[in-house]
Amino acid sequence: MGSRSSHDPISVIAGEPAGHERLMGHVGLTLEGALERDDGHSADGSTATGRLRGMVDEYYAFIWRSLRRLGVPQADVDDAVQQVFLTASRKLASIRPESEKSFLFQTAVRVASDARRTIRRRREVLDESPGDTPDSAPDAEALAEMRQARATLDVILEGMPIDLRVVFVLYELDEMPTPEIAALLDVPVGTAASRLRRARAEFSARVADLQRTAITPVGGTR
Repeated sequence: MGSRSSHDPISVIAGEPAGHERLMGHVGLTLEGALERDDGHSADGSTATGRLRGMVDEYYAFIWRSLRRLGVPQADVDDAVQQVFLTASRKLASIRPESEKSFLFQTAVRVASDARRTIRRRREVLDESPGDTPDSAPDAEALAEMRQARATLDVILEGMPIDLRVVFVLYELDEMPTPEIAALLDVPVGTAASRLRRARAEFSARVADLQRTAITPVGGTR
């Protein structure tokens, strides 16, 4: 894929994950019960603790970014990541070897969907309450542009169906090839490719709509 402008909405990385040692501490509390039930070993003979730590080490950053790009606010994303890995810790024995990434991502999609429903309910409550006065302190120009790009991307992705949004995020933001996306989602390659075509068409249409809105003078005439 070609290089993109730093202010192109599609190239914006919505924050970066912090370290995951604290997460391991929280997950470990839940894992202790599972270890007592299965003598600390998963189906392939490795220790459950070691397997889970390996999953966190390898996929933490990917899951963090995926949740953020799937609409989880930055303030809530650490909790959402914890929820994904806690789910993995409870179902560790049933996760097939070599399918850990797929399990974690599909769990992340469900967690993100739940989070977005919560956000919508929260917004409905806020819409009925007096809003806070926004901070009018000026930002540096580059920071303002980056925030605008992130906001634009969030608006566009928020309106896309989740099945299209998922493949779009994986292909355009994670630069993942279509066969790998299909494997991750456990769907045929043709299905992933079809969703990607539809997602890219919808994304382009939404960008065009935003651009037309931005250049339409007050009063609606051009």
